[in-house]
Amino acid sequence: MSALQIRPARAADAAAACTVLRRSIAELCAVDHGGDAQFLAAWLANKTPENVAAWIADPGNVVYVAVGGDAIAGVASMTNAGMITLNYVSPDARFQGVSKALLAALERTAAELGLTQCRLESTKTARRFYQAAGYREQSGTASSCGANAQESCRPMVKKLS
Repeated sequence: MSALQIRPARAADAAAACTVLRRSIAELCAVDHGGDAQFLAAWLANKTPENVAAWIADPGNVVYVAVGGDAIAGVASMTNAGMITLNYVSPDARFQGVSKALLAALERTAAELGLTQCRLESTKTARRFYQAAGYREQSGTASSCGANAQESCRPMVKKLS
């Protein structure tokens, strides 16, 4: 992959970012959806270009894309309250530092907003990644991760320095 650029998402990125989200979930999160077509369909139901465009336009969100060459390699989002809601990488760019770079951008933004921590709900697939980045599991039940939050997602938090 050519040099990676992390930048704020634009409305014109919505369709390509949506494709990254959908492919990442379908192809990389098999441990979470287990190939269950109904479960996967429910998880992907709100991942539409229109919804992604709305998330980008929402002033309560910060949305970044990672661009390698002329392709979107990853997409990440956080609310202005520090809740990370997305961090997905294209299967074509997996293990190339895309998610790490996006997470670092979100954490820098959170610190610039004066926040002292970031929170998220991690899938099984991403749990080790977030633990390696300094996130720690919290007690409680996740509420928004895919269609089966009780089973596959865990709330996590990281204190920012």
